[in-house]
Amino acid sequence: MQEILDRAKDCYDSGLPFVVYRKPNETDVFGVFQSNDELRSSKDFTEKGFVFAPFNDDNQVVLLQPDEVWEGKYQTEKSEAIKDINLDESGKEVHIELVKKGIQEIETGRLQKVVLSRKIQVRITKPPFKIFKTLLSKYPNAFAYFIHHPKVGTWCGATPETLVKVKDKKLKTMSLAATLPFIEDETPKWGNKEIEEQQMVSEYIGDKLAHTMERLEIDEAESVRAGNLWHLRSEVRGTMLPNLKVSEVVRALHPTPAVCGIPTDEAQKFIHKNENYKRTFYTGFLGELNLRSQGELSLFVNLRCMELQGDTASIFVGGGITEASDPESEWIETQNKSKTMLGIL
Repeated sequence: MQEILDRAKDCYDSGLPFVVYRKPNETDVFGVFQSNDELRSSKDFTEKGFVFAPFNDDNQVVLLQPDEVWEGKYQTEKSEAIKDINLDESGKEVHIELVKKGIQEIETGRLQKVVLSRKIQVRITKPPFKIFKTLLSKYPNAFAYFIHHPKVGTWCGATPETLVKVKDKKLKTMSLAATLPFIEDETPKWGNKEIEEQQMVSEYIGDKLAHTMERLEIDEAESVRAGNLWHLRSEVRGTMLPNLKVSEVVRALHPTPAVCGIPTDEAQKFIHKNENYKRTFYTGFLGELNLRSQGELSLFVNLRCMELQGDTASIFVGGGITEASDPESEWIETQNKSKTMLGIL
């Protein structure tokens, strides 16, 4: 793995595109390196490489060309204990007003749910690759990555959410929603708001995929831990129709209700109009595209991530707003979520 990181550092210093990543619950670490700084894009998901896609359709899906693919083993390192974090209350009033606006829009009947987020900027005191190694050690059950393209920027993260995996026409995805803080020796106590929010996401994914599948199964929701948070998750499995293109499945699923809302188009319009910043690649997706065989992909939603620019990191936190949401509680949820990436930094 150290050789992969050394190669990545050379590319970083030389302004060449690369990604280094590890899949959830695995020890293999991969590096995909492009030999020039050309900005390539995926048109229809038939290309081979690693994709990095934005939240918004207007921007292109970045494709890293696999001129070199390296593989190594991750040796678990003892990570430093995360210190208590002093949370900044600035931005509270603005976020609460945004949540209130979202609830008002839901009350008109145009939306059932909308996911609203905010950006926090902090100074970096750690080198970028040290941040990535901390992500690897802290979150073994997440998709951990570090990606750099001189024409796009530098991002890293450890996301708990699969967008979609496809192999031999067999599809796997998940319905992930609702959040509670993790408390030692306590099981999460989900309220009606969280249970309904997760059920809404499951039903929406079922509706979106129904016409594309020969068979579709959605499991009951279960509590899953992601760092210092709990979420509700249902596994989704299906067999794609013979003539279905992978691009159709990706378009059906992205953006998911867990990062956008229901109905998706209306929620996306509301987000673009009312959020106080541009998400770019936050809540987009990333992962392997036809890297091992044609028609095989492994894509993850870009959550629990940060953008690195000079000596500043931008982290992003949000939550699903429904008619039952309480603006003050939604602010507290984003504060709890911010501890994950602030702790890494």
